[in-house]
Amino acid sequence: MAGRQLASKWLKTEALLTDPQVAPYIPATESYGGDTLVSMLAEHEMVVIKPIVGTGGNGVIRIQKDGTGYLVTHKRRTVHADTLNSLLQVLGRMKLKRRYMIQQGIHLAKIHGRPLDYRVKVVKERGRWEFRAMLGRLASPGLFVTNICKGGTLLRCRHALRLSLPHINAREKRNEMRRVTRQCISIMESRFPGIGELGFDYGLDNEGKIWILEVNTRPS
Repeated sequence: MAGRQLASKWLKTEALLTDPQVAPYIPATESYGGDTLVSMLAEHEMVVIKPIVGTGGNGVIRIQKDGTGYLVTHKRRTVHADTLNSLLQVLGRMKLKRRYMIQQGIHLAKIHGRPLDYRVKVVKERGRWEFRAMLGRLASPGLFVTNICKGGTLLRCRHALRLSLPHINAREKRNEMRRVTRQCISIMESRFPGIGELGFDYGLDNEGKIWILEVNTRPS
């Protein structure tokens, strides 16, 4: 059951942030602009800029502080900016025409240097929500986005957790993702009646903390 579609990442993130139990799982998020870029970089070592409406990891930009300036990564290309002004010039040359949001960057756990996240898919059938998939997505070598359409590789969730974070309890993390997913379903269904399927993208950082990276109403 496909149900209602909602393209705006901003509206979905905003809805989840209203819940005090779910909000701690969401990276700091702002509407993108020059001022918010400066303030976010003052607080975070890494930020990610993404289109408010977009799929497949298209248009996503990562900015990291490296001690001598900023590393700006888009697709497989990384350029260095020495100052904030030069960083803004680099971004200006990218001609960001769509509306964007900016989020705290998460240092995702990796397997052989490749970032990893998790897709949890749920579907509403006969009035009940059912878990349909919980899979790891391993980024293609050289990319920081994990989308399968960008060459990412699917892994069994348990296997991915054990390879990337051998010091954590994989079963506990899977159960936590399920629990958070159930909380999010309740919020999303209340705020956006008519949705019939959801795909939650979770990231685990190097300490094993779970983060909600994105929610999709038409998950692949």
